[in-house]
Amino acid sequence: MCIPASRKILLQTSLFGILLLFTAHLRSAGGVVGEAGSCMINIGFYTAHFSVYQPADNGNDVFCEDLPDVENTIFVLDYLHQGLEKVPVDFRIIEDLQGFGQFVRWENIEAIDDLDSQTVLFLPPVIHSNRRLTVEHNFEKSGSYIGIVTAPHPTKNIIYRAVFPFEVGSTGFGYWPLILLVILLLQLQYMSNQGMLKQISRKLRGT
Repeated sequence: MCIPASRKILLQTSLFGILLLFTAHLRSAGGVVGEAGSCMINIGFYTAHFSVYQPADNGNDVFCEDLPDVENTIFVLDYLHQGLEKVPVDFRIIEDLQGFGQFVRWENIEAIDDLDSQTVLFLPPVIHSNRRLTVEHNFEKSGSYIGIVTAPHPTKNIIYRAVFPFEVGSTGFGYWPLILLVILLLQLQYMSNQGMLKQISRKLRGT
């Protein structure tokens, strides 16, 4: 089994497209991303370290997205951009009742008729001159949730938002299925380039 050159090009283009869309989503949605061994959150041009703790059952373990237990949870944003300490920042958590999932965007949140009815936590806009925002919430049930962080531009009439989905009461799979798919496709492409797929096909046919 040998993949024609045209299909190889299509496969390479598809892989690049998947990775590009994946990266573009994280940046445009302002979500939480892993970077240099830590979790980061992008709120427009603002950036902050993002850490989540569940000390009752997990001690000092740090989480980025999915939370394993239904318990008291502490969200911490350590501002990296100096502009954040000069503007009011608010923090909201809602239940993902619409099932937006991992690719939720602000446009989806904006279309919700009654956002307050889905809100489980809201910290009003506050200026944190100590460059740290800390939010504590005791989750009462497992499920899918969405975090929303809002911050205005220091001088312009512009509002920036970060929207990030997460699971409570389940470790979840996050983006691993997509990553594994890309790895599998890359491996198949490598095997095809090396003629390994053709050899396997011949062995299966007994030739």
